[in-house]
Amino acid sequence: MPPDAATSTDRRMDTRQRHLSSYTELSRIIRDKGLLQRRYAYYWSRIALAVAAFVVIWVGFFIIGNSWFQLVLAAALGIVVTQFGFLGHDGAHRQIFASAAWNDWTARLFAGVFAGLSYGWWKAKHNRHHAAPNQVDRDPDIAPGALAFTPDVVAERSGFAGWFARRQGWFFFPLLTLEGLNLHVASIRTLLRPGAVAHQRVEAALVIARLGAYVLVLLLVLPLGKASAFFGLQMALFGLCLGGSFAPNHKGMPIVPREVKIDFLRRQVLMSRNVRGGPVVDFAMGGLNYQIEHHLFPSMPRPNLKLAQPIVREYCAEQGVSYCEVGLFESYGIVIDYLNNVGLRARDPFACPLASELRS
Repeated sequence: MPPDAATSTDRRMDTRQRHLSSYTELSRIIRDKGLLQRRYAYYWSRIALAVAAFVVIWVGFFIIGNSWFQLVLAAALGIVVTQFGFLGHDGAHRQIFASAAWNDWTARLFAGVFAGLSYGWWKAKHNRHHAAPNQVDRDPDIAPGALAFTPDVVAERSGFAGWFARRQGWFFFPLLTLEGLNLHVASIRTLLRPGAVAHQRVEAALVIARLGAYVLVLLLVLPLGKASAFFGLQMALFGLCLGGSFAPNHKGMPIVPREVKIDFLRRQVLMSRNVRGGPVVDFAMGGLNYQIEHHLFPSMPRPNLKLAQPIVREYCAEQGVSYCEVGLFESYGIVIDYLNNVGLRARDPFACPLASELRS
């Protein structure tokens, strides 16, 4: 090997080792602070409140009967089901209990019984996202679909699809109202495919029974028009609340080309965005507004994320790693602007010295 090539290889190895040590040190600090310890009281209280709210809504539904006031309960149900989605997310990340089995089955029940979604389908998709956020061909959240997230995908679209891609940011929120239906359809399609997920028969029974009972109860108590309005409003708010909590965290952040290799600390921090806003935003986004801390420590209990934030932010500053945090409305503005202009972005959206150093 030529001397220059050997020197270059040694330099890359030193860089990777230094970056690996960076995360190891941060992890040690977080662990020493006790921020990875379970928060049982927090989660049991959240679970009890969510179940109580769910029961109260359905008791109110039967008491009110045939009335347009049911739409108030439909909106409330959309918000409560979103909270079960957040609890299921926390369980999938092993945040609630020490036992992996307890976390899995708790998340499976929250997803299937209360939200009508397949836990197995969502977990597999979400794990791929965490492994490579915003990386082309690896992160399913930026895969081609109704929206185009990379210039190459926009370039492939013509006619109405091309027209839509150039204006897709303006359709972002209307499309989110359909996200609830999309999640249900994806869950059912997965559960109808043999061998798609673990405990598939159990999940299929939970999801089909929940959705079937939901529609049946609506049709038994309400006329078709009111039942449809209830169902539509609940699904729209569920999709808007859940999708609106996940979207600001990565959309509009750098897109990583498929061939780039990045160390764990930078992979998770540089592709993620925090959203500030206080207790209201914490509740509405289920703690996902602390996205950087969540990606660095996925099993950290939700209430500890805000405690870890100042530590992580200061550590990133010491390491020279950019730490992005914006307000809620600003984050949505960034998402809309990016989606409208993704076809005009630079061909290499992750062009920086770090990428050049670590490019395979």
